[in-house]
Amino acid sequence: MSDKIKAAIIGPGNIGMDLMYKIKKSKYIELDTVVGIDPNSEGLALARKEGYKTSHEGIKSIIGKKDIKIVFDATGAKPHSVHAPLLKEDGKIAIDLTPAAVGPYVVPVVNLHENFESENINMVTCGGQATIPIVSAINSVANVTYAEIVATISSKSAGPGTRQNIDEFTETTAKALVKVGGADRAKAIIILNPAEPPIMMRNTINTRVENVDKDAITRAVEEMVKRVKEYVPGYKLKVPPIFDGDRVTVIVEVEGAGDYLPKYAGNLDIITSAAVAAADKIAYRLLKK
Repeated sequence: MSDKIKAAIIGPGNIGMDLMYKIKKSKYIELDTVVGIDPNSEGLALARKEGYKTSHEGIKSIIGKKDIKIVFDATGAKPHSVHAPLLKEDGKIAIDLTPAAVGPYVVPVVNLHENFESENINMVTCGGQATIPIVSAINSVANVTYAEIVATISSKSAGPGTRQNIDEFTETTAKALVKVGGADRAKAIIILNPAEPPIMMRNTINTRVENVDKDAITRAVEEMVKRVKEYVPGYKLKVPPIFDGDRVTVIVEVEGAGDYLPKYAGNLDIITSAAVAAADKIAYRLLKK
């Protein structure tokens, strides 16, 4: 196998910068270039300081560079809809951290294995990465007829991108709870909490199930939490399954790794961690080929 697969990041904001530091720790990916559209971007300045190539000319600065195989898009839903066909035509694999959902929804512990050949994978949302594994675990032993998740995050960790994409967040998360999590129906809610000091990301997962096997559900949830922790160490089962008739409630908390963002920004940390975990496995497969 060659050493590493080269990658680029589009979008030098908070998510892009956290990706930059996480990719540094990757076994199979080497970050080559960070691009944006603002020549005065603090993120681009930081990337240059870290020794990476940068450009303020956007996606066109990486199109045609055949050595770059994987591109992380940390912009927004509308920009990614423009970027996606360009990346595909250039033979690059897009790891989409926006709610655009051009490609299939992917949660590494649930369905990455089904999407290794996709040229564009969507990382759903931060709430989706935190809650879909739990819904999937419950559904594996007790058919989930309805799932409702409430993602509560610190308002300080919700930047302009998050705030501009609130509608896409709820719609995308709800769709992915069905398509990936396996629920028959689903609803997603996001709450921005202004508390000081800032709170950790907390996710309440409410489900209705057909087969209430308390031991089986508890085991499935606990096993899934262990699997998510392999790439998100701050993922914690805050409240184990609570049973009330056919209703099962679970609460998980996400503490960030503090690579670039504050530890309370677990909502951003979980999606960047999931993106790098997915890209690492894709890069490993490319290297084997």
